[in-house]
Amino acid sequence: MGNRVVKRAYRYRFYPTPEQAEQLAKTFGCVRYVYNRALAERHRAWFQEQRRVTHAETDRMLTCWKRNPETAWLAEPSKGPLQATLRNLQTAYVNFWQKRAKYPTFKKKGKTTDSAT
Repeated sequence: MGNRVVKRAYRYRFYPTPEQAEQLAKTFGCVRYVYNRALAERHRAWFQEQRRVTHAETDRMLTCWKRNPETAWLAEPSKGPLQATLRNLQTAYVNFWQKRAKYPTFKKKGKTTDSAT
């Protein structure tokens, strides 16, 4: 027998306080907004300019969005989940290009499982 790696996952039930639940809802909303906005920008760039937007470019866009007064609320949650959603979008595009998945779709409130890494 060769070396085998066994991966395990543990699931825990979480009972947030009302303040924590509010903060989680804000974080999930920001994650969904960033994912959808980055997807829209990548979609626009390809269909209007025939150019691919890189992960580094979307990361710079996130910084601009956080500094913009209209979307300054993006600076409230931790930067980790927002950057993770951009990595997830990049992975979705790589899987699409390699014919392992369909084209990435927009996230709808209440239609997807909320998550933040």
